[in-house]
Amino acid sequence: MATKRAKNVSDTAKEKADELPYERFLRFGPDSLTEAELLAIIIRTGTKGKSALETARDVLRMARYPKMGLLGLQDLSVEDLEGISGIGQVKAVKLKCITELCKRMSRAKVSIGENFTSSRQVADYFMEDMRHRKTECVMLVCLDAKGQMLCEKKLSEGSVNMSLISPREIFLAALEYKAVNILLVHNHPSGDPTPSRADRELTRNVREMGERIGITLLDHVVIGDNCHVSFRENKWFVS
Repeated sequence: MATKRAKNVSDTAKEKADELPYERFLRFGPDSLTEAELLAIIIRTGTKGKSALETARDVLRMARYPKMGLLGLQDLSVEDLEGISGIGQVKAVKLKCITELCKRMSRAKVSIGENFTSSRQVADYFMEDMRHRKTECVMLVCLDAKGQMLCEKKLSEGSVNMSLISPREIFLAALEYKAVNILLVHNHPSGDPTPSRADRELTRNVREMGERIGITLLDHVVIGDNCHVSFRENKWFVS
């Protein structure tokens, strides 16, 4: 009987712990909650003897340096999350959807009503998507005469040799979308955005071809880990 009573008390305490973040949200708003409490609301329920809040803390502990806390979710796979007690496939998928929504919201916020007239705007738009990639991704951005984006097109992804990307492919896409100007954007998974020799070679080739056909390469922005470099701002373009 005592064992059963202790079990009931334990279950009740766990249920109250599961409810606390939700109640705090209703009383004080989302700003008052910790990262673990926010995740606990999404997770909703814990396991036997373990609250949703404790499960959320276990999720945050999985983050790998230097991406700690919620930022670490970017690097966790569904399989990684399923390895946590209390996180099944459904909850793991929900958590990964949150990270994807955050990336898309960040990009949508930057793009609303803004033109790409500076490398900072370009970096802000692509940063959260590209800084977390483990392989290089090369993007083409087509712009109209006012600097507004007409399209973004992925040119390559994986172990990229920049010198093998064809300027012809770039300008076929630019002509298709009637671009007046273009931008190149790619990431360095190492986190260091310093351009390589291949980066410089591609940039020079694209700029020279663009001058011949009347479509200007405005900039080539290289994304690192929460940092970037601009060919234009560093005067790396050859006149």
